[in-house]
Amino acid sequence: MSNAGNQAADMGLRVARAALTRLMEPSDLPGLALIQVLGPEEALALIGSGDSSNARVEREVTEVLNTAGTERWTGLAEALERWRPRLVDVAPERDLATVERMGGRLLVPEDEHWPQAFDDLELGAPIALWCRGSLRDIPAQPHCIAVVGSRDNTSYGANVTAEIASSLVQREFTVVSGGAYGIDAEAHRGALSAFNAGSSFPGLPATAASLPAVPEIGRPPTIAVMAGGVDRFYPSGNEDLLRTIAERGLVVAEVPPGTNPTRYRFLQRNRLIAALCSVTVVVEARWRSGALNTAHHAEALSRVVGAVPGSVYSANSAGCHRLLKEGSAVCVTDAADIAELAGAMGEHLVAEPQVQAALYDGLGTQDLLLLDALPLRMASTIEKLCLVAGLSATTVLSGLGRLEALGLAERLAGGWKRCAQ
Repeated sequence: MSNAGNQAADMGLRVARAALTRLMEPSDLPGLALIQVLGPEEALALIGSGDSSNARVEREVTEVLNTAGTERWTGLAEALERWRPRLVDVAPERDLATVERMGGRLLVPEDEHWPQAFDDLELGAPIALWCRGSLRDIPAQPHCIAVVGSRDNTSYGANVTAEIASSLVQREFTVVSGGAYGIDAEAHRGALSAFNAGSSFPGLPATAASLPAVPEIGRPPTIAVMAGGVDRFYPSGNEDLLRTIAERGLVVAEVPPGTNPTRYRFLQRNRLIAALCSVTVVVEARWRSGALNTAHHAEALSRVVGAVPGSVYSANSAGCHRLLKEGSAVCVTDAADIAELAGAMGEHLVAEPQVQAALYDGLGTQDLLLLDALPLRMASTIEKLCLVAGLSATTVLSGLGRLEALGLAERLAGGWKRCAQ
């Protein structure tokens, strides 16, 4: 196929995915199964035709849904009837032009820089991602940390969040949150202040604004994952903040421009925050806070969850204490704890690279992977080490024996950790 043909095919696929984001709600599993079976363009054509008589398509969609473990669906005819009313609003070229005017673009799974972290969502991965910002690419999962919490934060929560977010950006992580009032907003502000110390942006905590400027690293300091379109800054009280994020970082959404946020879309966007990040940190959360929904998504995706402890008298920290009590989260108090959870090198290892190199002398590839997966401060289970290192249980067990003999690993009641050197 010629270059012109390739470009036309790419545009046809992009237009189809843009249209499907307007037809289908986030995590519409029958719709996502239909796209998986037919591809975006044929799926859009089938919805447009309203033809529900294709038994092969219905059978294959049913098989995909069964494989995904979803509840029994009511059939293709019902799904087409559900999508049909939205056909009158479908104008993908208009939506693509709108986001382009804002300096944004539509990111699709076929793009080279599509976040591979979304693969863990399996059938629930987004159809596409509408992006608005000065930096075009979403960093890889190891470089992203989610910082979330209550909308009605305390001054304690605001200060802790600002310090954590700014320090994470100093360590070259991207802070991801939901753009809401409270902890979300403080996380974004802290990240922005570290990105451009001394900024005149209103509302930046003084402790964060006094930090040195982060070097240019080609990654956005912060990403706001929205429940509505990227042209609708919600809540309105955060419009200046979200506009600044769009100028210096990224604002993303899986729904097209002009879409209003709803409770369902807020809950669904939480899975994107959890999937994009290697660690999800809850700073403050009430007993039934929506931030816990993000933490539960992260746990279901085998991501690490951290929780910041607060006063036992504070209702704003009850959700964090609940996560810690249930064993769903690790206690974290600063960015160093979080960086360690994300697998970052400790500061003492960075300061003494020759010592670190000596530790690795003579180790095989599998033992190196296992050593990198071992945490420094807490014990990790065999299952978690298999997941982080990408090794089988048999390989991990034999590798732990070798590392223990070399004085590089030690066994604790809760599992294994790396020995301090």
